[in-house]
Amino acid sequence: MKKTLGLGALISALGTSMPLQAMPYDTPDTWGGDLESRARLTGNWGGARDDMAKKGVVLDMDVYWMPQKITSGGRDSASGDWGNAILTLNVDTQKLGLWPGGFFKLQTVTSFGDTLLKETGAIVPANLSWMLPTITPDTGVQEITYTQFLSQHFGVFLGKINAIAPTNVLHGDYTTGFQNTGINMPLALAMVPLSAYGIGALYLPSHDVTLAGMVLDANGTIKNDNLSNAFDDGIMALASADLKIRPWGLPGHQNLTVAWSNKDRTSLVQDPSNIAGLLLTAHFPRLGNPGPILSEILDAHPVAAKIPPDPLNKESETWAAVYSFEQFVWQPAGDPKRGIGTFFSVGVSDGKANPIRYSYSLGLVGKGVVPGRPNDDFGLGWARTEFSDHFVPYLRDRFNLGLDHEDVVELYYKASITPWLSITPSLQVVSQGLNKVFNASAPGFEDLDTAYIAGVRVGVRF
Repeated sequence: MKKTLGLGALISALGTSMPLQAMPYDTPDTWGGDLESRARLTGNWGGARDDMAKKGVVLDMDVYWMPQKITSGGRDSASGDWGNAILTLNVDTQKLGLWPGGFFKLQTVTSFGDTLLKETGAIVPANLSWMLPTITPDTGVQEITYTQFLSQHFGVFLGKINAIAPTNVLHGDYTTGFQNTGINMPLALAMVPLSAYGIGALYLPSHDVTLAGMVLDANGTIKNDNLSNAFDDGIMALASADLKIRPWGLPGHQNLTVAWSNKDRTSLVQDPSNIAGLLLTAHFPRLGNPGPILSEILDAHPVAAKIPPDPLNKESETWAAVYSFEQFVWQPAGDPKRGIGTFFSVGVSDGKANPIRYSYSLGLVGKGVVPGRPNDDFGLGWARTEFSDHFVPYLRDRFNLGLDHEDVVELYYKASITPWLSITPSLQVVSQGLNKVFNASAPGFEDLDTAYIAGVRVGVRF
């Protein structure tokens, strides 16, 4: 019993420290029941699902359909209907009759539909899911990891790591909560891959303190499954310290995460004649791809090229750090899963290879507090992304493009219709970093108005 409790405490603390990889997976007493009460739409599969779960094997599929529309502002009053289908396999080696403390996880993501990535005029994607697995419909392996707990206080994991797996209680789960990328994750970490081969470890010196770290392939992507060239261009290392707190008897936690990479990257500090080369070659994993929007301006107003051209400046390392906290401010007595809480994060990077110098987020979330709706959630969040002074200064100054900072406010309400069906309407107000955009059909520049994006997310757990 003591060993089981220690492992549970370790998992609980890790859940607010690093992205969750293969871990013990909670299952209902039974997957069966009537259509309104069963945990998942397809039920118990004639008893096979319960039998599999008892042996530590759980296979799930979740589908999220997210129609959205720009009701005003942006580049175009367009509509999109992006969706993700996520297939997940969890295996518990002890329940399978093998060895204790071992957990395997495989997760794939398939996307379909159309995004509004370009139409919003924003640099930060208004929907994190638009980047999964790529910004066009596709299928990829988001995670394939193995975790081994060596004691009550220490565990290791390795494989292809999902570096954006939801971890926080109040925000960060793009499948059930906020959709905007800037609210879901601190964009000072824009250079950290979404998914990459790597290895990590976690240590719990006490129930309230969790220390964790991992090393990732700096070039990792969801679509890159080639292990043979992993780490060829360097590493992305992350270290995290998480402290649980209980002011006024209410749960919360504070976290500090530091990221460092030794990959040679294209520097933002360039001669203007090299701007086109920068935009065409640089890749910012958590920003989608802002290059094409700015490249439209370069196509119409090319910069005089040097002959011979100067080589691109490079940065041999990059770093970022993020402090964050979540804190419940009210909970009903005896129910730790419900309540009202707040979250905050602030991040900073070197701003030399990373186009994001500072990132901030702040919000209020209610979980199960609406009378008569114990499974519904709601949230109000704000995020600011401040761009590096080195990010295309020539274009910013010559054409007065702005690119100082980008703000978003998002409001959502998740209505749980059944345990397996949720409907989440949302509204985003995006004040773009760009002041204006180039209209090739005019041709010429036009002002870029604040974008209002209305949408709904329909989630079905099969």
